[in-house]
Order: sequence, then C-alpha cells, then structure tokens
Amino acid sequence: MKSPRRSVRKHSAAIGLSDCNVWRILHKDLNFHPYKIAIVQDLNDRDMANRRIYSEQLLEMLNDDGVISTLLMTDAAHFHLSGYVNKQNYRYWAPENPQQLHQRPLHSERLTVWCGITSFGVLGPVLFEGSEVAAITVTSECYVAMLRNFCEPELHHRGIDLPSVWFQQDGATAHVARASMSVLREMFPQHVISRGGDVPWPARSPDLSACDYFLWGYLKSIVFISKPRTMMELKQSIKEEIVVIPEQMTCWVMENLRVRLK
Repeated sequence: MKSPRRSVRKHSAAIGLSDCNVWRILHKDLNFHPYKIAIVQDLNDRDMANRRIYSEQLLEMLNDDGVISTLLMTDAAHFHLSGYVNKQNYRYWAPENPQQLHQRPLHSERLTVWCGITSFGVLGPVLFEGSEVAAITVTSECYVAMLRNFCEPELHHRGIDLPSVWFQQDGATAHVARASMSVLREMFPQHVISRGGDVPWPARSPDLSACDYFLWGYLKSIVFISKPRTMMELKQSIKEEIVVIPEQMTCWVMENLRVRLK
C-alpha cells in the first residue's frame, strides 16, 4: 500500500469501494493486519552514541559480580489518588453497552514517591505529598534532606558499606544541583552514576533504569487494586506493597539490566 497510515474508511472513499470490501481485501487477500504505532522517546545521534558508551562501560563494570550486588538505581514518580485506567486494555463485558464512564477530578491529589531498587530489595518509599492542584516540587534542598535523613541511615541500618554502593540517578535538576552532587560524592565517593557523575548517565534512557522498566509499573498495578480513596490510604498502600516485594524478584530485575545493556 502506498499509504499504510490511511484508515479503511479513507481508502474506501478514495477507490470507491465499501468499507467491508476494503477490509476484506486488506485482511483476506493481502493478509495485512492493523498495528498500533508505539510512541517512544525521540533520540538523536548524540543520544545513541552516549547510550552505547554508557552500556559498554557499565557492562564492563558488571563483569565484577560485586558491582551488580551494590548497584542502587533510584527515581521518583507521581501517584495520583484518582488512579488511572488504561483505555487500550480495559474492557467491560455485558449484553448491551453500559455506557460506563471513568470519572476523575480535573486536578487529582497526588504524591511524589522516591524509591531505590537493588538486588537486595527496595529502598523506600520516601513520600513527597503534593496539593490538589500540583505535585510538590522536589528541590535540591528536599533531595539533600532525603539523602541525609533517609537514604544514608537506611543503608547503614541494612549493614551496607556506603563507599561500596554505586548510586544511580537521572539528570533531574534537583538531582544534579551542586548541593545534591556534593552530598552524593561524599556518601558514594567515585561511585555516582549521573549526569555530571563518575559514570555519565545518558539522557532519555528510562529503559535502562530499573525503577522505570519495572518498579513503577508493577507498583501502580497493585497499589490501585484496593482503590484507595484518601491520601492516607494511598500512602499506606504504597508502603505495604513495597515491603512485600520479594528479594528474589529484585534480583531478577537487576540481572535483567545486563540483557538491556547488551
């Protein structure tokens, strides 16, 4: 077909055949199938080169099994109290169309949740509560306070030697601010994976972050099963579900990083 993006209706109008005939020709005669276009992050040539350099560098590091066991990948995400509905996957089976609507407020309350994931479990959550109109802005001051008041003592509590940990973060402004990077370099000397860190993190690479390719999707899929109605219920659900994530699962997730890097 010269115009594979054109709909069946537009094709039928262009060639003067009915929709049914065009559909039959496409399906049965030409053996064509309609495929949804995947929307992905735009990458330029420099991004591709940086991703390749990072992947090769980290794969070389991971040849030492001690690195994968001390790699801490971190990120933050929004959790809306209204939850979410995936319109592509959600169906309502009934004899007649129930005309069911999923109604949600225009400005839903939400939390900003920070977590870290390692082969020995999930670190967190740290909850930054927003207002009804906007999520809290995580500034460098908030981020430093979280590192000092939660991340550092939590790692000590778990018996982890901080200088041995490889700490990964993305290039968010609060993460790479001078104050934040100063604290990170003190806590994890020469072991910071970040924009401006000891190992440069490639921009626009959520597929290489365990929080993005596993944790947030998994966590949201189970947190909203109970349909929390208040912010207190939402926070409690997040905490309870993180606690029961088995260590074996996080081990598999971190091992999957090798495959993604390759």
